Amino acid sequence: MQVLGLNNVSKMYKNGTIAVQQANLSVREGDFVSFVGPSGCGKSTIFRMAAGLSAPTGGEIEILGGSPDEARKSNGIACVFQEATLLPWVSVRDNIALPLQLRKQPRKRQVEEAERVLHLVGLQDYAKALPRELSGGMKMRVSIARALVANPRILFMDEPFGALDEITRQTLQDELLTIRQKTERMTILFVTHNAFEAVYLSNRVMVMTPRPGRIAGEIRIDVPYPRGERFRAHPDFGRYVSEVSESLKH
Repeated sequence: MQVLGLNNVSKMYKNGTIAVQQANLSVREGDFVSFVGPSGCGKSTIFRMAAGLSAPTGGEIEILGGSPDEARKSNGIACVFQEATLLPWVSVRDNIALPLQLRKQPRKRQVEEAERVLHLVGLQDYAKALPRELSGGMKMRVSIARALVANPRILFMDEPFGALDEITRQTLQDELLTIRQKTERMTILFVTHNAFEAVYLSNRVMVMTPRPGRIAGEIRIDVPYPRGERFRAHPDFGRYVSEVSESLKH
């Protein structure tokens, strides 16, 4: 079942800069699709257009059977960015419950759903903590939990682990795949500069050209989930990373 379709989607800014040019993509339910490419190639622009945060100047986007705006308003999609952007004066639990609070959900449901995703990301012991008491990796887990609290069908992630050290990054990669398995194969679109990360997480890697950004090719990672350290050490992992890296040179 297709949950996202891009048909000749383009984005030109008012200064004449073409950020994305005729992007075509079909994403099926349960896909984990990563976008890789050089800085400024339009990865985040595609992300923002598909999530309804920016309007395309050409082409059409269909998501969950309707427009990006409709999908966002119905809680069908959620976003995680590189910065956790937590409210510093609010507890972890209330930061997570914020989307439900903004939609005027009953307080009881806010607490119940926040507790559910706190357990999902392993932060149940930090419900009453303030963001300043958390490490960078823990803050990102809170950000992911906040995105999951409304049970979205599609999760957009724009370089969420880019500012973290390598050990924390790999730990959160593993945790993200575990969360995905627990949420009935949620569809994830993931922006990254890191070929190792894209191969480890994804079943599809979209390689983009320098600006004007186009989806130049797709590399399918035909390795079943769940994945773990054994996959990182497997020859297939190195082969796929090399394939992605070589594709970025053309």
